[in-house]
Amino acid sequence: MRLTRFSDIGLRVLIYLERAGERSQPVTVAEISSQFDIPLNHLVKVVGQLAKLGWIKATRGRNGGLRLLADPATLTIGQVLRKLEGEEDELVDCEGTNCALKLDCQLRGMLRAGMRAFYEAMDGYTLAQATSGATGEQVIRMHKMFWSGMPAASGAPAAIE
Repeated sequence: MRLTRFSDIGLRVLIYLERAGERSQPVTVAEISSQFDIPLNHLVKVVGQLAKLGWIKATRGRNGGLRLLADPATLTIGQVLRKLEGEEDELVDCEGTNCALKLDCQLRGMLRAGMRAFYEAMDGYTLAQATSGATGEQVIRMHKMFWSGMPAASGAPAAIE
């Protein structure tokens, strides 16, 4: 299983916003785009979905920007991935194929069980946990570097993984 780029970007946005703290200026889409080298058009779609889900507030205009609304202590990575990846239990599309095993396939149930186990494991981790320790410190450095005018550190996204 591999997460979609959409979910990857969504997690990075939430992590970045969680460590924005009490900044006087809200985080902008352009800031996140430059920090993570994400094309603006992809980022705008993800931000729109995160706002629609009520996890962030996106304000337009000259003084606009992004702020985290969700409680990082209760928002689980499992919740985020279910919403961004889609809540389907299926890793393969058995119905959309002409597979001779479709009626009696054991693999389909195994894959469902694996997917459920993955989400249950991700439900054990919160956004606050994902931004603790070295990851949180790196994000804070990214915020400071951005405001000091320094370019984003090469390899910064890798440190967040």
